[in-house]
Amino acid sequence: MNNRDVIHIFYACDENFVKYTIVSIASMMENAARDRRYHIHILHTDIPTARQDTLLRMQDMDFTITFDNVTPYLRSIKGQMPLRDYYSKTTYYRLFIAEMFPNLDKAIYIDSDTVVQGNIAALYDVDVSGHLVAACHEQAMVQTDVYGTYVEKCLGIDRNHYFNAGVLLINCRAFREENVLKQFMKLLGFYNFTVTQDEDYLNVICCNRVLFLPQVWNMEVYGEITTPAEEFCVIHYIMVAKPWHFADCRYGDIFWSYAAKTSVYGEIVQVLDNYTDEQRAASLASGERLAALALSESEREDNYLARIRAAQEQRASLVRDEGRVRILEKIAAYEREGRFDEDVEDDPPGRSIEPDEVDYLGEKLSSRLQCKLAFAAARAFVYRLMRKKQMIIKEIRGSEHIAALQSGAVMTCNHFNAFDSFAIQLAYESGGQQRKRKFYRVIKEGNYTSFPGFYGYLMRHCNTLPLSSNPRAMKQFLRATDRLLKAGHFVLIYPEQSMWWNYRKPKPLKDGGFYFAAKAGVPVLPCFITMQDSEYIGADGFPVQEYTVHIAPPILPDPHRSVSENTAWMKEENYRVWKEIYEQTYGIPLAYTTEKVNIEG
Repeated sequence: MNNRDVIHIFYACDENFVKYTIVSIASMMENAARDRRYHIHILHTDIPTARQDTLLRMQDMDFTITFDNVTPYLRSIKGQMPLRDYYSKTTYYRLFIAEMFPNLDKAIYIDSDTVVQGNIAALYDVDVSGHLVAACHEQAMVQTDVYGTYVEKCLGIDRNHYFNAGVLLINCRAFREENVLKQFMKLLGFYNFTVTQDEDYLNVICCNRVLFLPQVWNMEVYGEITTPAEEFCVIHYIMVAKPWHFADCRYGDIFWSYAAKTSVYGEIVQVLDNYTDEQRAASLASGERLAALALSESEREDNYLARIRAAQEQRASLVRDEGRVRILEKIAAYEREGRFDEDVEDDPPGRSIEPDEVDYLGEKLSSRLQCKLAFAAARAFVYRLMRKKQMIIKEIRGSEHIAALQSGAVMTCNHFNAFDSFAIQLAYESGGQQRKRKFYRVIKEGNYTSFPGFYGYLMRHCNTLPLSSNPRAMKQFLRATDRLLKAGHFVLIYPEQSMWWNYRKPKPLKDGGFYFAAKAGVPVLPCFITMQDSEYIGADGFPVQEYTVHIAPPILPDPHRSVSENTAWMKEENYRVWKEIYEQTYGIPLAYTTEKVNIEG
């Protein structure tokens, strides 16, 4: 039986709550159609083996149960998450399902405080194509004005179009295609929803992409209920309506009827017996506090909806720099025409570098002193840019590939902004190699000879290796670059040999940098920077970009190949890696508006 024939169902819980998960699963197994196969996943971080064994003993011919520890996945995305500790809460684990299990097209998520009286396969068989999720209306928002007002005033969602996230049929394919997890992480950094937390985030992201199910699939024990209990498919004991806390909880008899058939029945009875009147009073008071919090959020002048509207108004009021607009138009035209190796911005008129003009190897004391001063000035400048949100480095991925190298290397990077070399400098330093190696960057001749002001000062003194149109000076450049690579240093080269402002696609590559690596016998370290719009608007009227620096594994030259063969192979492999990073990050295939160019060079 292949994977598509199996119904995948997810719970998320901790050691304290897993006993209620056992009751929910027991009820599900009793009522599920036995002509199907089911795989129940328990997402967790801390459930001990002994407790896991209790659940694993419930498996039978039709139901498989696995415990999926999310800790490794959480570590893998930690750098992408905002500093707040949301990702450690089990309630957020449902947002990771689509990415953690990329082979699944859809899946069921269900809260542990439930009893399943219906055939869960019938829920799975609902056609959710064209939607992100299928879910039921949240009765707290429908029936209680303070909560309905909250979602309308704070989230901008009609109270009758808000869903409860405790029972979900997730369109995993659509979650991945539309980068729902990335949307969630971006929202985490933008606004802190405190009323229903992950449910609010999901409703904002999935707004107008929800297939609303018959309410029997999530009968919340809340407010007025007119449906007969025997018609409930899922009973959801939300908020303070917990049978293990309140003996008179509505529909508690149904919960206890299933609990009595499990090995944890006595344990849950003990929870009820030990739950004090003071604790019950505190539970009831927590409901009142939640309503007060919803009211407070509704009245906030800077709530989520207000911030979104303010951002929209700000963007509408900004006038985009005409020069930038022309550059974007020029980029579009150049791509259509296949003119990938031409800069879209005019460099200052320059002169030729003369032989012996550049101290490539820093052999002069004055050169070394100027370099030290220039790096101090550059570092202060970069940190100031980052504090002012004029340059945002969201994440550096793959630093271990730099740290592991025992030789020099040619670092490659896509070239789209004057700041991208600063990002690569920080990425290089994240690998810890700066204690024994140096980082150099190859620059254009005109940038060295004619770039004005502060940037020109940095161009001339921050371990730069300028190209030259003078043959004798160019020979000095080639000898110096080869010597630096063989001595174990890192050299950044832009193999596209052109800069297009904030252009996200990789451009065709030139041989130069790969030839240097092949000749020196050192690896190529492919780096590719991806971008996304931040909430900050630059002085040019465009969103400041958030950079993610991807450092891929090194491409090693083959000792059995010639220099020319290694040059061609490493260039081809570098482009393949860049293309893969682009497509995985942006979730779209790499495509160009021109067919008149061999894009791999």
